[in-house]
Amino acid sequence: MRRIAISVAASTMTLSLAGCGVLNASGDGASASPTKGNDVTVGLLLPEKANTRYDQFDYPIIKKQVATLTKNEGKTEYENADQDASKQADQMQKMIDEHVDVILLDAVDSHKIAPMVKKAKDAGIPVIAYDRLAEGPIDAYISFDNELVGEVQGRSLMEALGSNADTSDKIIMVNGSPTDPNAKQFKAGAMSELQGKVTIAKTYDTQDWSPDTAQKEMAAAISAVGASNIAGVYSANDAMAAGIIKSLRAAGVSKLPPITGQDAELAAVQRILAGTQYMSVYKSYPSEAQAAAQMAVLKVQGKSIQFDALTQDKVDSPTNKDIPSQLVSVVALTASNIKDTVIADNIYTVKQICNGFKTACAAHGLK
Repeated sequence: MRRIAISVAASTMTLSLAGCGVLNASGDGASASPTKGNDVTVGLLLPEKANTRYDQFDYPIIKKQVATLTKNEGKTEYENADQDASKQADQMQKMIDEHVDVILLDAVDSHKIAPMVKKAKDAGIPVIAYDRLAEGPIDAYISFDNELVGEVQGRSLMEALGSNADTSDKIIMVNGSPTDPNAKQFKAGAMSELQGKVTIAKTYDTQDWSPDTAQKEMAAAISAVGASNIAGVYSANDAMAAGIIKSLRAAGVSKLPPITGQDAELAAVQRILAGTQYMSVYKSYPSEAQAAAQMAVLKVQGKSIQFDALTQDKVDSPTNKDIPSQLVSVVALTASNIKDTVIADNIYTVKQICNGFKTACAAHGLK
């Protein structure tokens, strides 16, 4: 799989496309020969509930955007597989049987879902891979720049270790699920920053991104390496970081090593303020979700010029090459830029973040 990083932030892309009239998918005169009016049904298949982003951000944003783009005539049919690949296949079959117009698919298992992608294609239903690159004949892909996510995590961990960091420093790597292609890209990006600079004492690929499994893996690492010998922990996401912290606390570690994360979950933002997690990766879910809804509606309405404007990147999957894509950039989230990221983008309010963390908030100027 090859990565192509875009050079503009998602918000900049959205503004520039709006200026060209691209985002007005339901407007008049923007495209030739639309194949569907505003009565669009978008099928949305999301993978799990352990990560709070899917129910709190992705689904409601996509639903609202589809309604806006279709003058409230379109609708979104939503299913969540709760980390069960077979369940997701059944959900996708149901959407095919119900003849939805387009499917936004965030795959539990990118390989196992490929036959269902082909079934949808054979039924004339376009499939847009959302957030994770599914195999099979998908029509387009939208996600964040995943290797860049790993690079940002790895670089941040090295910065936390300081200028005296060297190969004597032992790092534990708790990576994401082996069934998620994104996890491999996160890991590759992180290794590009860590390899040769520190010692990777233990590394784990964590099935289903499970915080409980991550907690057990960290306990095993502590037994093997020794808590006092662990200089830092690469955690691929915030939910697993919570499990990792539990293991370190259970081992009697009072001064925690720097721990990375991803997704800017509310609990992680609070941990960052409190100093128990070093950083997370902030990904603008509104930008990704809004663009995905735009791509879905444009695809169904046959507005190819606008659709192409949204998918100017190209990526390869194990089964397909040169997939039209949009890759969204990311930001390292630390205590110093919470105000400029998740608060500025209305992801969380100061009140939400500071609930139970007033002292930490005051120390960082959040009121």
